[in-house]
Amino acid sequence: MRRYALPILLLVAAALPNTARADFRLCNNTNARVSVSLAYTDGQRWVSEGWWNLKPSACETLLRGPLAAEYYYVYAMDERGGEWKGKAFMCTRDREFHIDGREDCFVRGFDRTGFFEIDTGKDAKNWTVQLTDTGQARNP
Repeated sequence: MRRYALPILLLVAAALPNTARADFRLCNNTNARVSVSLAYTDGQRWVSEGWWNLKPSACETLLRGPLAAEYYYVYAMDERGGEWKGKAFMCTRDREFHIDGREDCFVRGFDRTGFFEIDTGKDAKNWTVQLTDTGQARNP
């Protein structure tokens, strides 16, 4: 099974000064289909949701509107067994999901999955994460 380390993951702030867009986006810059899940907090409760399925070279808006949090968490896996993961554990499931809370995943009938953290900064209004296995940074 191929695993991707955080240095291979590319994080790119998409703060374009002349655009009114404010979204959290993810781009798949690999040669394989990627399934993605996202977790975040609104300051009071945790939410995890998925799955977005992105074809190679495709981008998807995961959250619309200005970013409400400084930190977001992503887990992704490709069709060849590769993963982008981390040490922040959230609840997931095999099929489409929207799960409130990150505690007692197994007890509540969910899987417990390690997500990687994305620090968007305190003032970011939008952000783009780019998944790649090349290690080359690209600005969208």
